[in-house]
Amino acid sequence: MSVAVGAERPQVVSHVQQALSYTVFDCKWVPRSARLLCLGSAARGTGIIQLYELHGARLELLREIEKPKPIKCGTFGATSLQQRYLATGDFDGNLNIWNLEAPELPVYSVKGHKEIINSIDGVGGLGIGEGAPEIVTGSRDGTVKVWDPRQNDTPVANMEPVQGESKRDCWTVAFGNAYNQEERVVCAGYDNGDIKLFDLKTMSLRWETNIKNGVCSVEFDRKDINMNKLVATSLEGKFHVFDMRTQHPTKGFASVSEKAQKSTIWQVRHLPQNRDVFMTSGGSGSLHLWKYEYPAQRCKKDSEGSEMGVAGSVSLLQNVTLSTQPISSLDWSPDKKGLCVCGAFDQTVRVLIVTKLNKI
Repeated sequence: MSVAVGAERPQVVSHVQQALSYTVFDCKWVPRSARLLCLGSAARGTGIIQLYELHGARLELLREIEKPKPIKCGTFGATSLQQRYLATGDFDGNLNIWNLEAPELPVYSVKGHKEIINSIDGVGGLGIGEGAPEIVTGSRDGTVKVWDPRQNDTPVANMEPVQGESKRDCWTVAFGNAYNQEERVVCAGYDNGDIKLFDLKTMSLRWETNIKNGVCSVEFDRKDINMNKLVATSLEGKFHVFDMRTQHPTKGFASVSEKAQKSTIWQVRHLPQNRDVFMTSGGSGSLHLWKYEYPAQRCKKDSEGSEMGVAGSVSLLQNVTLSTQPISSLDWSPDKKGLCVCGAFDQTVRVLIVTKLNKI
């Protein structure tokens, strides 16, 4: 690992801090706006959705919505830029889609899982990527399900343990490879270190590996291109970058791993305007900004003549400690380069500005 030096290093500046009266589990920028959402759990066991607007150096609370069950995760990924509906997963296994202009009742609701929905992702919306608008949910019940909100309450795909296989807690899910109408994959990470890649075109398991530690977060560098890179973060402070361009018949995908810190890496998020830059958030209340460098050649032939990938390297651009508690959620603004929001277990949401990103 190399570390960026000199005046050109990006700086991570805490722009606004907002104390919350509840536990925040996820935070999201509302696309095409200066607004952000915080999702979480109130002390009395209900769910909270708060909508804030950024005004200079302060956050103004526009709306607070209370729901019956604590909310664990949310995504705008399957909605249009016109509607900007929010899909959420809650502690009771419900998938709900909300119109934030009229949030009293969900516009779509399904009891998706028997237990908490830990992770959610959307694709086919926001004018990004090809194909149907779909939502994927991963749950403690061991299943990963793909939903099309235009269909009724039946998932379009259901990935569950095969007969005799023990169910594992699914902690994280992500869409990828949605570069045309037919192709699409879902990556899922589990509490035992398993990473599974499901091909939705062929409805089959395309690849699996194990990183020997609970997988907290997975994300493709872009959802709407041919699979390029995948980052997976773990319970033990390590992350792995897989080069997803070349799949070897037996060895799978080449990867590079990095020990970022001693504590859990809760989330990874790629910079929307530069897919080779990503940020990880940690159990120690820290954020690390990384850049991936490609090797001179991305694939080579093995002794049998099969193509195999070659992993690149990662360099640390900057790191900062913001909280005494884990930073559990992180989201880059899709519209303004370097604008970021993170939520931590010190019941604080922070808006960050990352400078000099155009210099790297």
